Amino acid sequence: MHALRPTDLVVRRGDYITVTGPSGSGKSTLLNLVGLLDRPDTGTCHVLGRDTAGLPEAERGALRAELFGFVFQAFHLVPGRSALENVELGMLYGPLPPARRRALAREAIERVRLAHRADADPRTLSGGERQRVALARAVAGAPVLLLCDEPTGNLDGANTRNILELLRRLHGTGMTLVVVTHDPDVARQGTRRLRVDDGTVAEED
Repeated sequence: MHALRPTDLVVRRGDYITVTGPSGSGKSTLLNLVGLLDRPDTGTCHVLGRDTAGLPEAERGALRAELFGFVFQAFHLVPGRSALENVELGMLYGPLPPARRRALAREAIERVRLAHRADADPRTLSGGERQRVALARAVAGAPVLLLCDEPTGNLDGANTRNILELLRRLHGTGMTLVVVTHDPDVARQGTRRLRVDDGTVAEED
């Protein structure tokens, strides 16, 4: 069984790629391979010209921390920690000193317009607010590439529009985005569109 069939994909700086396809088609596997969360069984995965397929996990982890930000549908926020602390946790394993992490976390919270909820426990936040905290955590360290897996899947129409506006603004700053989605409105935001069917990746016009 192949979760993803052999494919060639180049993600260029400044791309805004949206990925669609039915459930179980291989979209999340593609995202995990691009983000170095999974290793390919065959072939190569190059990041900035470097083949990462055979790298030790510690080096892959360092590359992930340096280059990638991740936003997941399930938020993955830590209860009992404030929204600000959750954003800061995303930079915990990087080289930044605590004071700098805290300053960047505050900037990111302000960027997603949640400064007034910085001290709130995630359990008291709405779904849209929690997704914005997750997005702030992903971008606080200024990643080169932002990877989003169904970032609007749990949200209503108004919160979906808010998240899409945030993604547009991030892309406008030069950030590269790859967004997996089932929502055709979200898919239309991309400057490039991919479709995954039965593990086969094809670029749409």
